[in-house]
Order: sequence, then structure tokens, then C-alpha cells
Amino acid sequence: MNILSIQSAVAYGHVGNSAAVFPLQRIGVEVLPVYTVNFSNHTGYGSWRGPLISPDDVREVITGIEERGAFADIDVVLSGYQGGEGIGQVIIDTVARVKAANPDAVYACDPVMGNAKSGCFVAPSIPVLLREKVVPVADIITPNQFELGFLTGTEPATIDETLDAADRARAMGPRTVLVTSVERPDRPEGTIEMLVVDDAGAWIVQTPLLPMKANGSGDVTAALFTAHYRRTGSAAEALARTTSSVYDLLRLTHESGTRELALIEAQEFYGEPRLQFEVRQVR
Repeated sequence: MNILSIQSAVAYGHVGNSAAVFPLQRIGVEVLPVYTVNFSNHTGYGSWRGPLISPDDVREVITGIEERGAFADIDVVLSGYQGGEGIGQVIIDTVARVKAANPDAVYACDPVMGNAKSGCFVAPSIPVLLREKVVPVADIITPNQFELGFLTGTEPATIDETLDAADRARAMGPRTVLVTSVERPDRPEGTIEMLVVDDAGAWIVQTPLLPMKANGSGDVTAALFTAHYRRTGSAAEALARTTSSVYDLLRLTHESGTRELALIEAQEFYGEPRLQFEVRQVR
């Protein structure tokens, strides 16, 4: 499998492509990383150095990949944090060109905007761009519950509300919606869930909620789920494998007491996840 991954990159720590590439490689995926920013560290620190990469420069890198004849072999285009608003159109154009070269290719969009605790942490134009132009051309989207609400103009809380919001998102274009950080009011205390919906049904999985903030965990989740789903065609299996790997990554990170993901230390759990959590069909 070959994935063209258009995301941010940092030198220190693990977010964007700096979080997604290594786990994908550990499960046997060839990754072509294209950077939208090249920062010293993620912006959660409050200060960082390095450039936003201009849309023209991102386009040039992608065109160079195309000139090598690689587009016909790309199975997935994956995008995450976009940085500047011009990147969206570059991604849309790239998806069209990849699909022209390989009609079986899919586009997986992680519509990074923010979360329920922090609110939006991207430029005000980015959520509108994602909702109106980028998400409609995606095959798979992986929003958290907060981002799903923005995309659909809802405030999902219960399972039924989240399922309804996922259906609204699917009506926009994507056939598969993975909702991360689902925090329904009637869940058992100290737990958190993920929910996936596609044409075959809907499934949910519950894990312990670790008392930590983990920048980059959503990037790992989007990457692993997309690869497993593309490889198996089963949303339930992709959810089970992804949840297991990401939980063990977070558990090791929490135990280490570090702020950045223990991405390398957790590598054994990517290729051979323990599958310790039950995936339950809810529709």
C-alpha cells in the first residue's frame, strides 16, 4: 500500500506527518510525506519556529512526485493539519489527479480544527474551507466529536445524536466517518469512545480515559484507521486494530510522564495490536 500524506511536520515531538509516518511504516505501508509546515515543535507549546510552507511550494513537491510516475501506484491520499488556507485547494487538485491516475484511490481527510476543551486552534478560514470544499471530496473523514459538530452544524452528545451527525457528514460526500473522542453523557465514568459509520453499519468501541493531553494522537489514529480500512475493507476490524494500538501508545506515554507521544517505544503495538477492546455494532 502507498499513502501520499500531506500534513504538518515538526522536528521536536510527534504531530502531523511526524506522528503518522512511522506507525504506517511499521504496519508495512509505503508513505510519501509532503509537509505543509516545518515547525520546530507543535503550536501547543505557545511558541515555535519555522515556516508555513506556501501552497505553491507544496504543489511543486507534489508535482515532482507525479513526474516520477508515482500517482498510478498511490492507494490513499491522506491529509491533516493544513496550515494556510491555500493548501486546501492544493489537496483537492492532488486528489483529482491521483484518482485520474488510479481510479481505485481514496482520499482520507482528518479535518483538524480543534477540540471540545480548547475550541478551534486553526485560522478562522480553515474550518469553513474544510466544511465547504475539502470534506465534500473526501471518501473517509476522521473528525473528533467537536469537529463533527462544526461540520454538520450540530452539537452531538448522545450516541443517537452522534450517529445522526455522522449521517449528515456522509451526506456531504464521504462514505466513511470515524468519530474520535466521543464523550456521551451516559458513558461509564472514566471512559471514552470511538465510533465509525459506513455503508455496512456503525460500530463503537470504549476504552479507559487516560488523564493526559496527547498532541498527535489524532494524527496516529487517522493514519492507522485509514490504512487498516483500506487494507481490510472492514470498518469494525480497522476500528479494533486502531483503538488497540493508539490506547497502548497513550498508555506508554502516560506511564513515561513525557509530554510528547512515546511513538517509538510503542512500535510493537502497531504491527501486532493486542485487540483488547470489544467493538460493538450499534446499527
